Amino acid sequence: MSKPEEQRIGMSESRSIVTSFLGNQMFGLPILSVNDIIRAQALTRVPLSPPEVAGVLNLRGRVVTAIDMRRRFGLPPSDKAEKISIVAVHNGEWYSLLFDRVGEVVPVDRVVFEPNPPTLRPELAELSTCVAKLPNALMVILDIAKVLSIGSDLPALAEA
Repeated sequence: MSKPEEQRIGMSESRSIVTSFLGNQMFGLPILSVNDIIRAQALTRVPLSPPEVAGVLNLRGRVVTAIDMRRRFGLPPSDKAEKISIVAVHNGEWYSLLFDRVGEVVPVDRVVFEPNPPTLRPELAELSTCVAKLPNALMVILDIAKVLSIGSDLPALAEA
């Protein structure tokens, strides 16, 4: 992978990708964007928050805003009650990204990166930097800044 391509997808300092799933669709986040992976916690709803905000949770004394990734991508709710949370820190704020499940950590050197294909759903393309070809799957590499750009009031919700 070339240096400009690494920088474009946020991989210049990260050598691994954490995989996660919504249904059968695989997503990837640079490992340096991930602070923790936990089972979903009890959530407290936040009145008047955007629909993607599932609520807030208490993570070792820290209030963390939980983002329902299915809603973020305009997908129907899952029949699976249990969610897995990838905890990410962005601009000093903590967020919990709720996925159906989390996969493994994939070394970047085993991945072939390509621009988003024109057939990628617009909701996915808008929040991703590129796709990664794996032997048995196509992984959408998420741009954490774009995923968390729900509204300028998101950081304030975590402190409410």
